[in-house]
Amino acid sequence: MNYQLIIFDWDGTLMDSVGRIVSSMQHTAAKIGLRIPSESAVRDIIGISLLPAIDRLFGRLDEVQMAQFMQIYRQQYVHDDPTPSPLFDGAHEMLTSLRARGFRLAVATGKARHGLERVWHETQSGHYFDFSRCADESESKPSPKMLLELTEQAGVTVQQALMIGDSIHDMRMAKAANMAAIGVSFGAHDAAQLRHSGALAIIDQLEQLHDHVGAGARSREELL
Repeated sequence: MNYQLIIFDWDGTLMDSVGRIVSSMQHTAAKIGLRIPSESAVRDIIGISLLPAIDRLFGRLDEVQMAQFMQIYRQQYVHDDPTPSPLFDGAHEMLTSLRARGFRLAVATGKARHGLERVWHETQSGHYFDFSRCADESESKPSPKMLLELTEQAGVTVQQALMIGDSIHDMRMAKAANMAAIGVSFGAHDAAQLRHSGALAIIDQLEQLHDHVGAGARSREELL
């Protein structure tokens, strides 16, 4: 298929942030006296919106606990946690190449808008993306709503778009939208889990994406 729109998840797909999310979540739980979740339990919620993620890990918190959790988690993740969270190797080169080949790019993420804008600024990567949907603007994965909104905004069909993600929630979101999806093996979930959830293919390095996206719409020179 010669796709026109390529939609990326963020955490664990373009940014190596899974370790930071895990440690920040565990630190926050310990700080307010909740049961500390295992690494695998935290990995299983990466990709969905923060509020349902907290519910899955800890059960329903009362209003005071939730406010305390959100304040500590955000402080820990954004400022205090020393775990590096750079873009994965080759991300800038891969995104530059896809743009040059005429693809339009988008992000569908469990981050809130302010969080996505912050990491775009930190990594100097926001200019690659034509469209984006965040957790506080749409329904949480695996609802297909983010993908349907992005394809509508881009003026393409779901068959002309491709989802790239590292979690079962990304794959299930794409399946619910009837959109093709490719999994990356270096994020939250392993290749077997991704295939079971609907991934058409698995890549182990971002540069391998070029083998799956077709020739591109047109070159950037033709678009200008």
